[in-house]
Amino acid sequence: MRAAREASSERDPKRYLWVLGLIAPSCALLPSQLVLWTGAEVFWWIAPIIVLIVVPALDWMVGEDGRNPREQDYDRLSADRYYRWCTYLFLPIQLIGLIIACYLWAGDELSALDKFGLASTLGVVSGIGINAAHELGHRVEHMERWLAKIALAQSGYGHFFVEHNRGHHVRVATPLDPASARLGETLYAFLPRSVAGGFASAVRLERDRLARRRLPWSSPHNHLLQAWAMTAALFGTLTAVFGLAIVPWLLLQAVIGVLLLETVNYIEHYGLLRERRPDGRWARCSPRDSWNSDRLVTNILLFHLQRHSDHHANPGRRYQTLRTTPESPQLPAGYATMIVLAALPPLWRRVMDHRVLAHYDGDRTRANTAIGR
Repeated sequence: MRAAREASSERDPKRYLWVLGLIAPSCALLPSQLVLWTGAEVFWWIAPIIVLIVVPALDWMVGEDGRNPREQDYDRLSADRYYRWCTYLFLPIQLIGLIIACYLWAGDELSALDKFGLASTLGVVSGIGINAAHELGHRVEHMERWLAKIALAQSGYGHFFVEHNRGHHVRVATPLDPASARLGETLYAFLPRSVAGGFASAVRLERDRLARRRLPWSSPHNHLLQAWAMTAALFGTLTAVFGLAIVPWLLLQAVIGVLLLETVNYIEHYGLLRERRPDGRWARCSPRDSWNSDRLVTNILLFHLQRHSDHHANPGRRYQTLRTTPESPQLPAGYATMIVLAALPPLWRRVMDHRVLAHYDGDRTRANTAIGR
């Protein structure tokens, strides 16, 4: 048994770090206890503090991890169920934290500001929960795809299950993709375009899929209705138990979760454009078409989401097998830091625009700048 553990650790030196990805949903469990024991009400805001302050600092101190899994270990790593449980366990922790938050929102002990802080913490957890759904939703296993829809229930963003897999991955790094930000586009212009465009695309994709199978929109096989029904059931049950007072806070945390997800979308493909083939069609997505980051701390927290170049080039790879490649354009910092920069458009453009142009040898026409290219 010891030899097996040592062999597993040799195949993946980060093996026992992945469980730290559960820190994110655990943030929803901590505020009440931390405030109780310390009296410091700032802990209602613990998730934004960790994501926007602590993680960027740790990313800077710990640095990058450029190690790749060996190709001969790929099959064994992919089949190792330990990694799956690291994502499975995200869901019950996330749900328990939401129930605790609803109990606190329903009471009169917290001020409106404290409830807002708690909603911000739950919103960050909800947004990172979409990342867990992202990992599960790419799998072919029936159970994991259902778990992805469950993970999306808290954010009410169930259409992500359809749009990300069948829309974004097909059109990524082209002007046709609402989730691919253009060079010079601010985060605040991108957000409504991506939210509205992603929703409309998901509806079209699912409508067309059902039509091909000769099924009506009301079919129980409609993935969108399944996901939205889970949100309705979750919010409806919580409201029935804790009362209408929790509804504004439930909605607020969902909005914060969605904004966090879409901000990450903004970062992941900013200004990047796939090449065209001689027949005018878009070339297959390559590692050059997504921004990459090897900052270790954020990669552990987000289950290697920052190895986004390999994910798009090889979407079937599980998170523990994703690689970094020399041709992938590199972000100057981890996602946690880049989220802060994205919120400040002049600073973002000063940091990122010249990197986009350098990626294309100074040729602005090769970047993603406008619809209709």
